[in-house]
Amino acid sequence: MIEEIALQRGHQVVLKIDVSNQQDFTKENISKADVAIEFTGPDSAFQNVMKCINFRVPTVSGSTGWNNKIDEAKSLCQQKDGSFLHTSNFSIGVNIFFEVNKLLAKLMASHAEYDVTMKEIHHTQKKDAPSGTAVTLAEQILSNLPRKKNWINQSSQNKEQLSIISERIDPAPGTHEVKYSSEVDDIEIIHTAHSRKGFALGAVLAAEFIAHRKGVFSMKDVLNIGN
Repeated sequence: MIEEIALQRGHQVVLKIDVSNQQDFTKENISKADVAIEFTGPDSAFQNVMKCINFRVPTVSGSTGWNNKIDEAKSLCQQKDGSFLHTSNFSIGVNIFFEVNKLLAKLMASHAEYDVTMKEIHHTQKKDAPSGTAVTLAEQILSNLPRKKNWINQSSQNKEQLSIISERIDPAPGTHEVKYSSEVDDIEIIHTAHSRKGFALGAVLAAEFIAHRKGVFSMKDVLNIGN
């Protein structure tokens, strides 16, 4: 789908790497590209991104599940005076949803009568749980809601823990729910993707954005939203 959208927008795909042609992942080959778009999985993303940055090719990554290594990739990018953009979700709608989530958490910080829980639903091919998008949402809540100390990927009766329930159901492309509940009412915000097209379009927009820029970026830079 990324390739289809890239071609529609007048771009050329000069190289595709997957598990069957790893030997083609060379500096000579990848240097033919203006930008590398990396979507693999948590076990391979870090090495792929580091190779692209070392090869001095601007790199866009949407792989999740490797958060503990992302700062290292950003540091290498800065050392190499390169270009790197990573996000847990390229959807325009989700990135607006992120901003709504932060604002709602700030508003709820002084209302201890509300507890907050999360749920995310994805297709069965999804390799990580909770999703990277759910982790981003959870970290935003933790940063703005002091009564929550950490998130946990299961139901919890501990009021200091933020529960994230993960469900894997085909063909769900991605649903994320944040719910604040009290004795008198509930407040819910929900983002539901209808297909993966929004993620693919965002990745191509990100590639267009960083192709001729230097630095470490996010989708907020691409979409010019948030602080």
